[in-house]
Amino acid sequence: MDAVLEMPVEDLLEYKLTRFLRATLDKPDLSIGRLERKSTGMSRENWTFAVMDGSAARPSEELILRRDPVGGMLETDRRAEYEILARLRAAGLPIPAVIAADLEGRHLDRPSLIMEIALGDCEYNALNGGRPLAVRMELAEAFLQLLVDMQHVDWRAAGLSETLENPGANPALHELGRWGGELARVALEPMPEMELIGSWLKRNARPARKIVVVHGDFKPGNALIHRDRISAMLDWETAHLGDPLEDLGWITNPARASEHQIKGHWERADIVRGFEQRTGYAVDHRELHWWNVFSCWKLAIIVLTGLRSTVDGKFDRMHHNPTWLYRRMLKMVEF
Repeated sequence: MDAVLEMPVEDLLEYKLTRFLRATLDKPDLSIGRLERKSTGMSRENWTFAVMDGSAARPSEELILRRDPVGGMLETDRRAEYEILARLRAAGLPIPAVIAADLEGRHLDRPSLIMEIALGDCEYNALNGGRPLAVRMELAEAFLQLLVDMQHVDWRAAGLSETLENPGANPALHELGRWGGELARVALEPMPEMELIGSWLKRNARPARKIVVVHGDFKPGNALIHRDRISAMLDWETAHLGDPLEDLGWITNPARASEHQIKGHWERADIVRGFEQRTGYAVDHRELHWWNVFSCWKLAIIVLTGLRSTVDGKFDRMHHNPTWLYRRMLKMVEF
């Protein structure tokens, strides 16, 4: 055992991963190779590897290990994520299959999911990159349709009521309380701007007209694109039940326009109109504005979580106080 503990980090992880998969998949001859850390991710370590089954000369499949980091941008529940991935995939959404899960981190040191690798690449700038405008417009429409398809999932029939908390009649207040708790946990100093915006949000929160599945970080950078088509939607760790306008508020948030909009062709009004046509949901622009402000507030807390992890020596990326978001939020609200 001492010799195992003295292994280099990657060798030790390969050893533990091999043992775990052999036992979990009941394949005693299984071996792995080409284990490579792809990125820390904002909330995960991502390791790709090849699986060889028995004496086969070639890998039988390529998989990815998504493991909780020592510190990062978010703290989320791996058991809930596992259930969400399995149930929404069964409901027909484009989600890679989960092959195995170490939900408590007993075998792989930290909570982990092992998933198939879908074809495609993550492209933060997919809507404003080098593709022809017509192709980018098709992608923009496809992202909106995927958002609508997600909201059309019958979450009760899918069994998600057993996994996800029902936020009640006012998901806005529920999410405000949830993220307010995160702010209290990670704050390094008094933040009057965040308190001021939080007070405005609390005063102006409205009940929801329905409850749907919310992704929580819906964006091109959390999808895979293959041959100019969306092949998979990723990063469901912040998914929850909530207001239909929450994800719409995230993608129409002025602070994220470069990710979600194509200037002069696919802007806020186009997205809202497309959403209304696909859902039959009449968007109240004051409600949507509330979710735009909330999106900036939530994003600021996520950045502050990264800053706290950096200060605590748990995260290897430098983050700064998101003063640019404070300025934007203060311009968005009226007191």
